[in-house]
Amino acid sequence: MFLRAKVPFQEHEVADYERRRYRGVDQRVVHRREVRILKKMLGLVGAEPTAGLRVFALDAPCGYGRFSGLLLEAGYRPVSCDLSLAMVRRARAKDPISPNPIGIVANVTQGLPVRDGAFPLVFSLRFFHHLHRPEERRAALGEFARAGSGWLILSFYRANVLHQAQRALRRRVKRSKTRIKMITGREFEEEATGAGFRVVRVFPLFRGVHAHHIALLKKI
Repeated sequence: MFLRAKVPFQEHEVADYERRRYRGVDQRVVHRREVRILKKMLGLVGAEPTAGLRVFALDAPCGYGRFSGLLLEAGYRPVSCDLSLAMVRRARAKDPISPNPIGIVANVTQGLPVRDGAFPLVFSLRFFHHLHRPEERRAALGEFARAGSGWLILSFYRANVLHQAQRALRRRVKRSKTRIKMITGREFEEEATGAGFRVVRVFPLFRGVHAHHIALLKKI
């Protein structure tokens, strides 16, 4: 992922993370559901090649390139961005189509080295819930608005009592150190609107059970 206790993944850790992350039955179910939702969203957005060339999509954070193939399938040319150079390299390797896959090592909340409006689509999965402070989330949304020229697909964790209890139990049993930030739907809409986006649709991963939601936003 983009952040792991603020420490980027190193080369020797990437393959192990990719092998373990979605190995469990529950995580495979989550992955399939995410892909189903994202295919629907990408179908709504629709890539429009210019002069036969694929349009760019910023994938931030790209991780090990879990969704690189999905973006390629939808007609985009992914630009892989992550805090970890090792992750960027792995994500670039998932693009067998582009003549020279592009990668960027950067922290979204501190600014991206790209021109304004460079990307018709900005794609950000499993990142927003790692931003615990409102100012961090506003900075990320602001940078996505600056770098994007149209659509933003962004996931967030919407406050859910059942999921919060499940995570608290997991921390006690497995002694997990991972902390995520859940926000209300109103908070999310206010922060998105404040950054210059209109919330078009929000898809729950598993309604009422799982806090993870994927939102389709349009730049105003």
